[in-house]
Amino acid sequence: MNKWLVTATLALSFTVGLAQAAGNAEEGKNKSATCAGCHGAEGNSPLNPVWPKIAGQHPAYIEKQIKDFKANKRSDPMMTPMAMPLSDQDIADLAAYYSSQTVKTGVAAADKVEAGERLYRAGNADTGVAACMACHGPSGAGNPQANFPAIAGQHAAYVEKAL
Repeated sequence: MNKWLVTATLALSFTVGLAQAAGNAEEGKNKSATCAGCHGAEGNSPLNPVWPKIAGQHPAYIEKQIKDFKANKRSDPMMTPMAMPLSDQDIADLAAYYSSQTVKTGVAAADKVEAGERLYRAGNADTGVAACMACHGPSGAGNPQANFPAIAGQHAAYVEKAL
């Protein structure tokens, strides 16, 4: 009887922990005012193209990035202090909210599109650049299971900075 009680208690405490870690998009929206200063109310970063669009991004990817800033595994003079006061629940809620938004695509110069598509699909063997499509998928939607971000619609300036 005691073994069963201990096992049931542990199992229940584990599932409660999982439930608390699930993000709530509505709560995330309520907590997003500070984030919106740079990333915009819907996560499309309308003010500065070197700030990433986070709308429509995979929630696990958003969570990992914020947690990496908070743990100083990733450093940025603006993001690191913003991440520090956030709880795991805050992070999950923000990730749920921004992942539920729709990324807005921009307009690319026609002369750059062909070269960009070629690089995205085939890479550049001469410079050792792998095809972006290998990790981010044929449409740039990313690979949530491997935690590769969606990059379709991302600001070109941010992608260039990130690379």
